[in-house]
Amino acid sequence: MLDNLTAAREQMAFSLGFHIIFAVFGMGLPWLLLYAEGRWLRTGDPLWYVLARRWSRAFAVLFAVGAVSGTVLSFEFGLLWPTFMERYGGVFGLAFTLEAFAFFLEAIFLGLYLYGWDRLPARWHWWTGVPVALSGMASAGFVTTANAWMNTPVGFTEVNGVVVSADPLAPLLAPATPHQVVHMVLAALMCTGFGVAAVYATAMLRDPAKRADPYHRRGLGLGLALAAAVTPLQLVVGDWAIRAVADRQPVKLAALEALHRTGPDAALAVGPVELPGVLSFLLHGRTDAVVTGLDAVPPADRPPVGITHYSFDLMVAIGLGLLALSAWAAWRWRYRRADCFAAPWFLRALAAAGPASVVALIAGWIATEVGRQPWIVHLRLRTADAVATAPRLEWYLYATLAIYAVLATSLVAILRRLARTPIETRRPAGVSGPAGVRRTPAGVRR
Repeated sequence: MLDNLTAAREQMAFSLGFHIIFAVFGMGLPWLLLYAEGRWLRTGDPLWYVLARRWSRAFAVLFAVGAVSGTVLSFEFGLLWPTFMERYGGVFGLAFTLEAFAFFLEAIFLGLYLYGWDRLPARWHWWTGVPVALSGMASAGFVTTANAWMNTPVGFTEVNGVVVSADPLAPLLAPATPHQVVHMVLAALMCTGFGVAAVYATAMLRDPAKRADPYHRRGLGLGLALAAAVTPLQLVVGDWAIRAVADRQPVKLAALEALHRTGPDAALAVGPVELPGVLSFLLHGRTDAVVTGLDAVPPADRPPVGITHYSFDLMVAIGLGLLALSAWAAWRWRYRRADCFAAPWFLRALAAAGPASVVALIAGWIATEVGRQPWIVHLRLRTADAVATAPRLEWYLYATLAIYAVLATSLVAILRRLARTPIETRRPAGVSGPAGVRRTPAGVRR
């Protein structure tokens, strides 16, 4: 039998880990849709139309499952952490309100986008996808802003555990907001790029004839191009983020780096190896800089070091591996003009890169959430004091696991069916040209 705190933590961890997979594709995939459809409008090449059309169907399925899992998640805040919502809901609630508006905007225009294929003029149809992409980014950005406020709470006055005044706009500009939002956006684009590339790489491995197929090559190339473009930026933003954590949440930084003692010449732990002075140099530019360790706070105020540190190391290791893969592909194409897609090892690496990027994303969130413990709001409210006192809270966990198991099974079945659907060459009613390209004597209908 699980106690309420353990059950609530496990349920939130599972719910967030499940939902975030769909959130990242909701942020990144619409931009690939817009690019592919835009290229079709400019060139009239039906292959771009086919890519956009098939991706839109996959996105619709991902959006539907993400909407369900996100709805469950929104109820869990009040169900599992009532003290947290009662005390601080009025402080950071604006971020969730704006997220809801962004979600509804995305849902409305996604309906227009999906229904508008071959019904709206092509250029009008493309414009219906723009709000989908923008609102998807905004929705995730507002949720990340709320989390940033939990890490660096500002904008309110509290007396004896009661909020007596609050500035609803201040949480939107919490100190952790800039680097967390940018870090999350780039992570979403990385997962989308590597995820799309992994789908086509897997297809090429299963059927070598597809390595020369223009449809698969173009889909893989576009996903890889997106991932390769944002991965180096993520490295820079990650450095910015870790420096910000060192300034504002030094105990979390100590847990991330498994640094137990405060002092100069802080060592960087790389697996079982410690590099003396390297952590001090990376954070402050000199090896004799003092870095706060876990001994700066009582044991009751320290986060779990093992899961925090190893999750962080896993995220960094995968990120560096993806950077190396992207750099090799870029060098191979730019300077050797070689066909990367003909190399089986490269396709296998890309097929693994898709799931690996999602693992890195989840590991990063585990590191930042567990690293904030034992606080649900940093230095303001302990997680143990915020949990619900209702009996047998563990049954909510079991019900959530059952719901998500059904969702995951249905999702896999539908996506597999979509992947096996032959590439369309039929012509919708009233449409001429291959793959449904609308044409007039002047070219593509706009």
